[in-house]
Formats: sequence, structure tokens, C-alpha cells
Amino acid sequence: MAIKNQTLVTEIILLGFTLDPTINAVLFVLFLTIYIVTIAGNSLIISIILTHSHLHVPMYYFLCMLSVFDLSYSSTAVPRLLADLFSTERIISISGCVIQIYVILLLEGCECLLLAIMAYDRYVAICQPLHYPLLMRWSICYRLTAMIFFLSFMMCIFPSIFTPVVLCGNRINHFMCEILAILTLSCDNISSNEAVIFSISFLSLFFPFILIIISYACILSSVLKIQSAGRAKAFSTCSSHLAVVGLYFGTVMLMYFGPSSQYSTNQEKYSSIFYVIVSPMLNPVIYSLNNREVKETFQKILSKTNSAPLTH
Repeated sequence: MAIKNQTLVTEIILLGFTLDPTINAVLFVLFLTIYIVTIAGNSLIISIILTHSHLHVPMYYFLCMLSVFDLSYSSTAVPRLLADLFSTERIISISGCVIQIYVILLLEGCECLLLAIMAYDRYVAICQPLHYPLLMRWSICYRLTAMIFFLSFMMCIFPSIFTPVVLCGNRINHFMCEILAILTLSCDNISSNEAVIFSISFLSLFFPFILIIISYACILSSVLKIQSAGRAKAFSTCSSHLAVVGLYFGTVMLMYFGPSSQYSTNQEKYSSIFYVIVSPMLNPVIYSLNNREVKETFQKILSKTNSAPLTH
């Protein structure tokens, strides 16, 4: 997003949550705990998948990518938020603000597309098992990875470059630079910006969501036709992905498809907490609890650690 200054705005002031030191101390402990769990959980998922050859399959390759995105997502906003909780001057430069916006937009687009591809992967595995080795071979997976980044850039970053925002103020009711919050500082009519944001949201959120719904409708139809034992395994495989999809898409759609009159309220700020801070923490927990192979691999690691002889 290109930002132009009408009153020589060189920095953005983030109002955050409150100036009460007691509340900020509680929030610091809460967000620090969430961030530590996020780093530990996603790093564990990545390391387990990379170091165990039986997990070197497309399903876990995409799960590893999801953990990388979640780590990047959370690290874009949380470290600065933790520092700002003990600061009376929550200031970020215009360039730093623009970089944060672009990174978040890019990661949003990547994660939405990745979740759609993960749904397609499950569809092929369950509905077209005989064609899975061909349709999801590694060359296809690598091309899908490149497509994720290319489409995310073209859908989320490229259009915003040509919709500059002229700033007349520099105080936003948020804990990070978020494109909807920045729009509240615009001097001009933001209808064109809103149209661009809605178009971006439709392409990067609604379209992948529809693809996910279609994929799981086909999966459900196929699962109901198979034996009860296989049905339970299929439902177990897909339930974690559906939980992640519901959590992520629900909060992001609530914010980006909401009325523009809510930009200046706290709703956007608190919605951001869920998809930027809470969701990256819950994703590895959800997948670990619902994925048998990940749980078994983790249990083997723990058993080897506990049974290893102590060196004196």
C-alpha cells in the first residue's frame, strides 16, 4: 500500500490496548505465553516432519508449510506488541508500517491458498486414492508451492500498490499496522480503497473457502460410502483441518467483510488477536491432537528421551 503524506506524517502511533501498567503486565504474560507455545509447537511440528522420513509425504509437507507461515505470521506482530506493552510511546515508522502491512497481507493470502490446497490433497487421497501418487507427486507439490506465493502477491500486494492512501493523522486504535486501521487516517474518500479491499478479500478469502467447502462435500459423500473403520480414520484425518479452517476463515472474514463503519471500533483489533496471535498457537495443537502419525512419532521421541541412559 502506497502511503502519501498531506501533513508530513513520518510515523504511526499505535494506541494498543491500554496505558494501565497492571493490565499491560497481565497482557504481557498472556501474549508471551502464547508466543512461546506458538514457537515451540510449530517448531516441533517442523522438526518432526523434516527428521522423520515416513512423514515425507505431501500431506505433511503442506502441514510443515502451514507451521512456517504461522511462525512468520506471529513473529510479524507479537514481538513488537510485547515491547509496546511496556512503552508509553508506541511508535512505528511509515516504512516499517508499510512493510508490516505487506508481510501480513502476503501471509494471509498464502495461508488461505495453502488451506485450500490441503483440502484438495485430502480430497484426492480419499476420493481418488488410486490417482493420488500421480496427482500429488512432488513436482506438482512444488509447483503448487510456487503458485501459492505468486497468487498471494498478485492478489494481495500488487493491487494495493496502485491505491495510495493520503494520511491526515497518525494515531490508530490497534496494536499493529493493519490495512483497515490505516484507512481510518485517510483524508480522502476511501470508497475506491474499500472496493479494492473487498475484491482482494473475495479472491483471497471467499474463493479458497468455497473450494474447501466443495472439497469436503465430496469427501463427506465418499466417506459415507466406505466401511466404518475406514470412515473413522478418514474423519480423524480431516477433522483437524476443518477446525483450523473454521477458526482462521471465521475471524478473518468477520473483519474484512464487516461494514466500514466498524473500522474505528475495537472489533477489528480483537479479531486480529485471533488470526494473528491465537490461531498460529492453536494450529499445531489441533493437528497434534487429531493426527495419529504425528502423535505416535512424538510419543516415540519422548520414549527414546526418557529411556536414554544418563551420562555421568
